[in-house]
Amino acid sequence: MRRIGVLVVVAVVASACAAGGGAGSRHRLTVFAAASLGDAFGAMAKPFADAHDGYAVTFSFAGSQQLVAQLQQGAKADALATADRQTMDAVPAGGRTAPYVFAGNRLVIAVSRGNPHQIHTLADLARPGLKVVLAAPAVPAGKYARQALTKAHVSVSPVSLEDSVEGVVTKVGLGEADAGIVYATDATAARNVDAVAIPDAQNVLAEYPVTALTPAGRQFVAFLRSTTGQAILRRFGFLPPPATP
Repeated sequence: MRRIGVLVVVAVVASACAAGGGAGSRHRLTVFAAASLGDAFGAMAKPFADAHDGYAVTFSFAGSQQLVAQLQQGAKADALATADRQTMDAVPAGGRTAPYVFAGNRLVIAVSRGNPHQIHTLADLARPGLKVVLAAPAVPAGKYARQALTKAHVSVSPVSLEDSVEGVVTKVGLGEADAGIVYATDATAARNVDAVAIPDAQNVLAEYPVTALTPAGRQFVAFLRSTTGQAILRRFGFLPPPATP
């Protein structure tokens, strides 16, 4: 059975302006972001607020495809960060700035602590009786996982398809699945799973684009591109954005 994705909202209110501005003078900035960015973006909240006095910042984390669907249904946000370019492309170009890839990620195999099933390669995921869970095909993590399996010439029959990469990590951590393919950052942050590396020849580089949906959203995009924003992303294990010509 597929899990129902849950939208997680984190609100961080910047201090009032030094000139004595009250709550009424604060600007509201809403950022929709892929679930895998939760920890890193959460750590950016205070530095961003400190650098943009008078702002109240709200992060909404969910599967990239869920966030885009909400925007298509009329939800309002100032910036959007997804876990792949294809999902971002579903947002009409007329209502956003040109997407900028601000970070990368790699895939790993998530297994229970201690790797009790001795899973060491993608080929091991095809073993009979092994319970494998993947993100759904519409989820960026699911697309990347299937690309990696194709590279490795491996076919698996997942016992569950999750609405976000966090769902995959959760099921492996709870013992409801033996293994899953997730982002390296998610496996590192989880306390109850271990990560098995996937060789470069079979791995897929996940690219995270961000776009501003309003003039205010440009400030968050600029922060992501700044030295401070990039340093926070590195601290949480994200890779640098690709070099631009």
